[in-house]
Amino acid sequence: MSIIVKPIITEKITKDGEVFNRFGFVVDKKANKVQIKKAVEATYGVSVVSVNTMNVRPDRTTKYTKSGLISGKSNAYKKAIVQVQEGETIDFYNNI
Repeated sequence: MSIIVKPIITEKITKDGEVFNRFGFVVDKKANKVQIKKAVEATYGVSVVSVNTMNVRPDRTTKYTKSGLISGKSNAYKKAIVQVQEGETIDFYNNI
């Protein structure tokens, strides 16, 4: 099973990548920081300085429809923010 599920490409993380060399990934829920660091270094060929992780809780929604009240939720996932060394970068579009 792969530790890195997919990269996160949002305006905030793209700006962090340009300014602070930080990149975001959705990772396996059971992966720790050392495993994430090794996976990013092996996949993208960069040297990782630090890894910050966070568990994102599911969003709950409620919709009013003709058939009544329908409630649902999104999936929970784990997010990792990886900082690479100065001068190195990760190009997501060539590695996807």
